[in-house]
Amino acid sequence: MRRPKRRTGGEFDRRNPRVVLREWIATRRRLAAVPLRATTKEAAIRANRSMPMSTVIPVLAYDDVEKAVDWLCDAFGFVERLRIGSHRAQLRVGDGAVAVTGGGGAGGVDSPDSVMVRVDDVDTHHARASERGALILGPPTDYPYGERQYTAQDPGGHRWTFSQTIADVAPEDWGGTSQTL
Repeated sequence: MRRPKRRTGGEFDRRNPRVVLREWIATRRRLAAVPLRATTKEAAIRANRSMPMSTVIPVLAYDDVEKAVDWLCDAFGFVERLRIGSHRAQLRVGDGAVAVTGGGGAGGVDSPDSVMVRVDDVDTHHARASERGALILGPPTDYPYGERQYTAQDPGGHRWTFSQTIADVAPEDWGGTSQTL
């Protein structure tokens, strides 16, 4: 029996299509059985019911949080995830998230808008940012919603909050309200 010739780029595989299909299926099954390993720092971020799983979370300020949430959900199809009194909410959008906060105004360097970034070690991140000249607006602090956070300002005047999950805390345990879908 003659061995089939191996394919090289661009050549047509002249073997029996059923054999080729069986080999492809067997390979897919073998690959599916291999457990995936976390290979990035992002994969090391712990889950916390009080925080979206997104790595980057824009924080947008509005004069009226409730009206803003209603409008964003209606107009853009966002889904309310969490309500924190009348001053803050978290919205889901696909596999991302947006936080809505009171404070009004939008855009510009003096805006209360900011970006939240989840990291695996906030203290190490804080030390690096400090060493490289970031203006630290608030040092690393533990919060009752299971996050340790610090806030910095970049040279352009934009505010950044870096957050590390330190515990999985139900929103109801600290005064938040989970929204059911």
